[in-house]
Formats: sequence, structure tokens, C-alpha cells
Amino acid sequence: MANIASAQKRIRQTAKRRTRNQATRTRLRSNVKAFRSADKAGKAKALPATYAEIDRALARGVIHKNAAARYKSRLARSSK
Repeated sequence: MANIASAQKRIRQTAKRRTRNQATRTRLRSNVKAFRSADKAGKAKALPATYAEIDRALARGVIHKNAAARYKSRLARSSK
């Protein structure tokens, strides 16, 4: 365990961030999984919501911008 106050604070901050990032990433992956398992009509409805979830993860810094673009591109191709 860290003995220095700043190191202890850093550990607390990292734990909070990790929890927040995990929640966002889990929500993103669940949404993408649900989209992929949907039927043709369901995919048309779910696409905007899935895009929004990808954009939210991108804005929060959980995924890289190229990863977000890749997700969107693959989802768009699979929805056709």
C-alpha cells in the first residue's frame, strides 16, 4: 500500500475511473451484442441507439476515435 498521500489519492482516483470506464464499456458491448442478435427490422430501429452508445463511449474517452469509426462502419455494413 502507498505511504504518500498523493499516491493514496491517485489510487482512489484510478479505482473510480476504472469503475466508470468499465460501466461504459460494458454498456457499449451489450448494446452492440443486442444489435447483432436482432433481426432485420430490429436492426433498423437499434442502429441509432447503438451509434449513440458508441459516441458516448468515445466522448468519455473509453474508446479511441478510430475504434468508434470501425464499430460504426461494421454495424452499418451488417444492417444492410
